[in-house]
Amino acid sequence: MKRKIKENYKFIIILILFVICFTIKFPYYINAPGGITDMSKKMEINGYESKGSFNLAYVREYKATIPTFLISLFNKNWKVLKQNDVLLNNETNNSYLLRDKILMNESISNAINVAFKYAGKKIDIISTNLYITYIDGKANTNLVVGDIITKINNKSINSKTDITNIINKYSVGEKLDIQVINNKKKYNRYAYIIEEDNQKKLGLFISVISQYDTYPSVNIKVDENESGSSGGLITALTIYNALVKEDITNGLIIVGTGTIDLDGNIGSIGGVEYKLKSAVKKHADVFIVPNDENYEEALKMKENNNYDIDIVGVSTFEETLKYLKNMN
Repeated sequence: MKRKIKENYKFIIILILFVICFTIKFPYYINAPGGITDMSKKMEINGYESKGSFNLAYVREYKATIPTFLISLFNKNWKVLKQNDVLLNNETNNSYLLRDKILMNESISNAINVAFKYAGKKIDIISTNLYITYIDGKANTNLVVGDIITKINNKSINSKTDITNIINKYSVGEKLDIQVINNKKKYNRYAYIIEEDNQKKLGLFISVISQYDTYPSVNIKVDENESGSSGGLITALTIYNALVKEDITNGLIIVGTGTIDLDGNIGSIGGVEYKLKSAVKKHADVFIVPNDENYEEALKMKENNNYDIDIVGVSTFEETLKYLKNMN
């Protein structure tokens, strides 16, 4: 054994260094252009066909290692971000990844609700879960990200309003007993009421995810590496387009990004530069973004790079439908 080690020590050293290079991670993240995905290909719904397509633009995110960090120095399309630029205060990488997964599921839930509502189709709520997605450093609690709140002080919780109403009945500094479910197991936890901006709070961010009974039924396939809430707008448009006779794609390749809430409001996202580059690379006709700094950034990129693509800024789902229905 010793003789074999001596004969192959150079190879062993190189192998160890190679493994170290690809496994040691630094407190940085690397963002890079991802691509676009035709959302109709990820959706099972018995609806109308479309001549064009609604496509989700996405960003690839890597945890920085020695090789990826070195590549980023020579690749202008790769951007290095400090960990503090990605993670919230008091957040670990694991809780960040879990938060992003929960936000994605919330965006899908919201998209289904909005699409069926605007299409005038039947939709009933089967169940609603309130997930903890972030815990502020000021919070005094043993709750964890991923907990589903079911009861507070033995009172059932079905909405954020229920939580607010309970908090307002107690004083700052009082302890609340909280029942949760996590990984199908029940836990008894607690949280003390804190004061922030002259309001009583628990220091929690909560996502509301509902399961629906719809006609027709809709099933969205999600890959293991997918996360984030920026696909909400395009998901809602894809579902809506399958539910109505009019094809609002007008036979075009439409790429978009933006969060969506239950009222149909479109929210800001990150990584616009990568998403627009992906849309242009795939010869998309239209790029839809939230009508805020995202829109301004996309317009500036189009002008600076002479991109042949229409940039559309929207603030609501209704506004988006109006543009698409009147698009020439």
